[in-house]
Amino acid sequence: MAPKPSKAEKKIAYDSKLCQLLDDYGQILIVAADNVGSNQLQNIRKGLRGDSIVLMGKNTMMKRSIRIHAEKTGNNVYLNLVPLLVGNVGLIFTKGDLKEVSEEVAKYKVGAPARVGLVAPIDVVVPPGNTGLDPSQTSFFQVLNIPTKINKGTVEIITPVELIKKGDKVGSSEAALLAKLGIRPFSYGLVVQTVYDNGSVFSPEVLDLTEDDLMVKFALGVSMVTSLALAIAYPTLAAAPHMFLNAYKNVLAVSLATEYTFPQAEKVKEYLKDPSKFAAAVAPVAADAAPAAAAKVEEKKEEPAEESDEDIGFSLFDD
Repeated sequence: MAPKPSKAEKKIAYDSKLCQLLDDYGQILIVAADNVGSNQLQNIRKGLRGDSIVLMGKNTMMKRSIRIHAEKTGNNVYLNLVPLLVGNVGLIFTKGDLKEVSEEVAKYKVGAPARVGLVAPIDVVVPPGNTGLDPSQTSFFQVLNIPTKINKGTVEIITPVELIKKGDKVGSSEAALLAKLGIRPFSYGLVVQTVYDNGSVFSPEVLDLTEDDLMVKFALGVSMVTSLALAIAYPTLAAAPHMFLNAYKNVLAVSLATEYTFPQAEKVKEYLKDPSKFAAAVAPVAADAAPAAAAKVEEKKEEPAEESDEDIGFSLFDD
């Protein structure tokens, strides 16, 4: 029987594995692993098997290995991972689509009971209805001020009750009641906290952005750059058309206020001297539209009316 590896040997093996994964994978999901059991974690490993690897470990050991590997390779982008290793977290190295891997991880959440002292991650509401408990159990409901009635020999909750609010600790009475009702209000699994992509670090919400969302954000950014460039008179590709248009307006205004002129300003000056020319320029457009409208009216008039029975040449009462 082979001897068990020592702690030092385990650390060396872990360090080697982590460094190899850093070299082989450029995409990493940093996940929180609070309240995740070993069987659940094993199922997640199986579900991600193929293009992803889940690595758990002590934060101090992971930080140390990352720093040493960054120094050896000279690739300091690995150091962006160090500040993210806080709390009970793990690393998912992947070569697949980050969004698809994130969605796959979310599938492995399992229900969990409300344990005493646990901070509630969500609001817990007890629904109305028959509980199946005998009347001797009403004391639990009375302690928690839950309105009940006896119906066919069992306790029935009359209205929905907000039993626990998000962020509150679960008390012994609440935990006991939920256990009696068979309610498992919480669900736990690996939760993606941060995404690392070849040195870039960003929130997992970015993975949910669509092309339309990106276009809207890009347009907003271009608008802000344009506004800033116009405000400080700094030429940019986005601001150039507006600058030329504003410059043309300024030159035109100077031309109208002075004797200076240029071809584009002549027509405007003519309109200002004689407004009837502007009306004459608009009139042909309206005149061209009038015959078309009249033609449509004539077509409607020329449509033959529906023939009556008398026009057909016989009557309903003819033999």
